[in-house]
Amino acid sequence: MEQTDWIAIYKEIFPFWEEISREDQEEICRNSHNAAYQKRTHVHDGNECSGVILVRTGSLRLYMMSEEGKDITLYRLQKGDLCMLSASCVLSSITFDVFVDAEEDSTCLVISGPVFSAVSERNPAMKIFALETAVSRFSDVMWVMQQILFMSMDKRLAIFLADESARTGSDMITLTHGQIARYMGSAREVVSRMLKYFAKEGIVEVSRKGVKILDRKRLRSLTI
Repeated sequence: MEQTDWIAIYKEIFPFWEEISREDQEEICRNSHNAAYQKRTHVHDGNECSGVILVRTGSLRLYMMSEEGKDITLYRLQKGDLCMLSASCVLSSITFDVFVDAEEDSTCLVISGPVFSAVSERNPAMKIFALETAVSRFSDVMWVMQQILFMSMDKRLAIFLADESARTGSDMITLTHGQIARYMGSAREVVSRMLKYFAKEGIVEVSRKGVKILDRKRLRSLTI
């Protein structure tokens, strides 16, 4: 990709772009590259400074992992979303490890973390943008924590199914019980038991293809 192509993209996504010097703009462009990730592959492993990632196509999942290997999904990134937590060298105040996987075949634009960090040190507007971008995602993280700590399992599952249906635009949730459990930070057995209850109540239909929502109104009532 030509430098002029990078500039066009960065003018659109970075509000600080016109405030930094031409030299810094060129430095960022020289240290940018396209990356393709296959479904279920790792994009960022913990505390490595993989870089600032912009999702062009596909979907990425950010999660934390316990010492026992249990993971909790924090949020997901779709087309046009920017990931700052994968560049730990940019945000030194982020002291926990965040992992990123490709949920589906994805293409991304990646800016070198060390270069982005160095340029941001010379440009306060750029550093503020990086912090604001990271902080804006913490509302998503707190929502996940609130569900895990304070909500009943039936409400959590209803919210997940409703959100997933809205995200995909379909009543069919093509995920296994294990995948749903991983996204929710729960156990597969617990999810299976609750889905069985939902199916018995006529709210969903469970099959090998996934979970189909039958009674959207009833499902919504459980989320309140």
